[in-house]
Formats: sequence, C-alpha cells, structure tokens
Amino acid sequence: MAEIPRTLRLSLKTRFLLAAHSFGIRAASRSDHTVNRSVLNIFDPKAAASAKPVNGVSSFDNTIDPTRNLWFRLYAPTSTATTDALPVIIFFHGGGFAFMAANSKSFDVLCRRLAREINAVVISVNYRLAPEYKYPCQYEDGFDALKYIDGMTFENFPANLDLGRCFIADQGTHSNAAIFRREERTESEIKLVGVPLISVERTDWMWKAFLPEGSDRNHSVVNVFGPNAVDISGVKFPATLLFVGGFDPLQDWQKRYHEGLKKSGKEVHMVEYPNVIHGFYCLPESPEFSLLIGEVKSFVQKQSSLT
Repeated sequence: MAEIPRTLRLSLKTRFLLAAHSFGIRAASRSDHTVNRSVLNIFDPKAAASAKPVNGVSSFDNTIDPTRNLWFRLYAPTSTATTDALPVIIFFHGGGFAFMAANSKSFDVLCRRLAREINAVVISVNYRLAPEYKYPCQYEDGFDALKYIDGMTFENFPANLDLGRCFIADQGTHSNAAIFRREERTESEIKLVGVPLISVERTDWMWKAFLPEGSDRNHSVVNVFGPNAVDISGVKFPATLLFVGGFDPLQDWQKRYHEGLKKSGKEVHMVEYPNVIHGFYCLPESPEFSLLIGEVKSFVQKQSSLT
C-alpha cells in the first residue's frame, strides 16, 4: 500500500480535495460502467469564463456544435507588453474520457497559469464523454475542434494569435498513460496501490466505458504500439514533451510510450519527477508544478524558434 509521498508537501485543504475527488469518482461510477452525472457534479466544481482579467488572464467560451456540447474556453494573457503574435496551446482535459470538463475548476486554474506564465493563448476543448458516447466520439470532437479553430479569423480578439506555432497538450489517463495499455499489469501498477486519484480498478472501468463493445485494451487506439497498432515511422510527427511521476501507477506505460516514439524515429523528451502523483499538474502548491511550467515554456520557445 503506497501513500502520498511525504516529499510532496500538500496542505490539509488539498489533501481533503484529493480525497473528495476520489470519493466522488467512485460514488458516480456504477458497476454497469455508466456514470451518475448528478453525483459527479457535486464533486466537480466548475469555473465560469471571465472577460475581466483574473490573475492577468481573460477567458471566453465559444460554441462549436451545441448538439454535441462541443465548445472551447479560450484563455488570453492580458499582462503581456508585447504586440508579437502568441503561440497557441490546445488543451484536451483529463478524466479518462468519462469524467470532468473543460470548465472544471482544476483545469481552469491550470490553463490560466499556462497562459500567464508561458505567455500563450490556451484553448481548452470540451468534448463528449463516455460511456454515453464511446470511441470514436471523443476523437471526432477533437478533430472537429481543431478544424474549427484553424478556420477562425479571431477578428477583434484581444490577443494576436499565431496558429503556425500551435501545440497540443493533454492531461490525465487518456494522454500519455493508460491509453497506451495492454492486458498485462506493469510493476508500477502492482506496486503503487492506494496512491491518490488513479488505480488499476479505475482505469479498467474507464476503458470498459470508453471502448466499443467487444474490444479489449489491445485495441489500436489504446495500445498504440501493440499488435493492432498503425506503424507511424513514416508519419510526420511533432516533437513531444512527456512528464512522468514517480508515484503514478501509470508511469511504466508512459515510459513505454517514450520508447515506442523513439523506436519510430520521433523526437521525444521525457521529464521525470520522482516524488509526484498522477495529475500533479493540477496541484499548484506542488514545487514540481512550477518546474513543469518552466519545462513547457522552454519547449514552446525552442519549438517556436524552429518554425
């Protein structure tokens, strides 16, 4: 049984919120792999958009398709003195494709800080959730959002965007972790039992809710370097920055993703923080949160200089 590492100094308030979040997910997750949304909403507070700057960042909501609840929240830094075009970070929120939203308070805090400290426009996409909408709905929403954003003119917008410097970021179990799972259990999944936010049982539930009926975790969208995967060695693939936490049960899958990209000839940079849990980037008081912001800022600046 593993616990929150003592080196991860968290306030009592944060520890309570982590426990409440985990309790809410468990309470809302039914045994038939459906979600009680009414219960979940109690433990998933939302943040409103604010055209008036909050900590140097304004935010605006934009609807893409109301029939799919497909929309995004755009964050623009207002404290910048430069008139240069800003890079764009398109963010897909975590939650295993089944939980949370673009306006969940934890993601709102994260996106505001990314916009302010990296000096970039952040666009957080809200997509349909499983199990009401299984794969490929989330991917279709993501691609449609990208096409919509690419076609926008952004006239009369308070910040100058440069879509030629566009980065895609994601967080949570569907990013660079459990989505690259196989049927086996890894050492970190076996060892790190009882850590906050994520567990083997929870990720098993998520994939059952997300994947089409009759699929297993060797589906090509889940095990991207597995027996049913598409060879990406000849595909133009952007440079990737990958973060791994030492107290994240999914770390072995993240490392395998890193290895898979390298073997496919892709540029990938892995940063390991040995004393952090899954989702630590939603904990602003964590020292590693600031380190992550610095790494992302350096990555964006380096890649932007190559365009």
